[in-house]
Amino acid sequence: MPLISVIIPIYNEEENLPILCRRLQEFSGKSENDFEFVFVDDGSTDNSFHVLQDLSSGDTRIKIIRFSRNFGSHAACLAGLINSKGNACAFISADLQEPPELILGLIKQWENGHEVVIGMREGEESSSRIFQKIYYFLVRRFALKNMPAKGTDVFLIDRKVVNAIADMREKNTSIFGLILWSGFNQIFVPYRREARQKGVSKWSMEKKIKLFIDTFVSFSYFPVRFMSFIGIMVIFSGLIYAIVIIINKLFFLKGVEGWAYLMVVLLMLSGTQLLMLGILGEYLWRNFEASRNRPAFIIDKLVGFDKDK
Repeated sequence: MPLISVIIPIYNEEENLPILCRRLQEFSGKSENDFEFVFVDDGSTDNSFHVLQDLSSGDTRIKIIRFSRNFGSHAACLAGLINSKGNACAFISADLQEPPELILGLIKQWENGHEVVIGMREGEESSSRIFQKIYYFLVRRFALKNMPAKGTDVFLIDRKVVNAIADMREKNTSIFGLILWSGFNQIFVPYRREARQKGVSKWSMEKKIKLFIDTFVSFSYFPVRFMSFIGIMVIFSGLIYAIVIIINKLFFLKGVEGWAYLMVVLLMLSGTQLLMLGILGEYLWRNFEASRNRPAFIIDKLVGFDKDK
């Protein structure tokens, strides 16, 4: 039977792990496929790793990858891909907002020949998710046209796609963005998120901003084009203003008085230049990161694999 690898990145989710494992075991019993559950501990500071060790003693399908420190959820997904053995890999979050049972529906679509099966959120209209709405709107508009309008945290990809993504070994990017960019045969399966079981979200504003920047720098040339557009607009505005000053001086004998105009123009130009330098800096820093050839993550321990470390 086909083997399905379910990859779950975790960070300080000790309260949700027993519930998650129980639901994974329940839905896997309804399928004819074989499963392995690959948990990637992204440097948790709570008791998550020890809870997983206890759970794995009763289920040999549970495998654990423990990072030496927190490298981010996308590095955790990549580590899960590299160490998985399944004919297909499914991703799901550990907070149980994405129902694990949805994986069965993704598997059916995969068996029908789709290489990328994506769970598409429905029914979320909360005004508190303003950052999320802006992010997905801009990504769909300027970077990845096939990004789900409300995003996803659960999807399944064929082994062919797994190998393609794993070979890229990109850092400071989005695994999901790479999957969409790869262009394999895709289908969307609608679902509704459930309430978080326990604890609070670890998805901080800092992580959201980093994902926003990583996505645009990795998958869009819009920031560079934006710089060119701003430069043209500044030049055009300066030319118009210079013509106005010359006309006033020649025909109306009026000059520009005071320092206010000068300071406004100086501050606007300086701010624009710093913005452009910052955008260029993001691209240069990523090139520097790639040239150093540091790994995207460091594994501290492997549990449940053929060669535990």
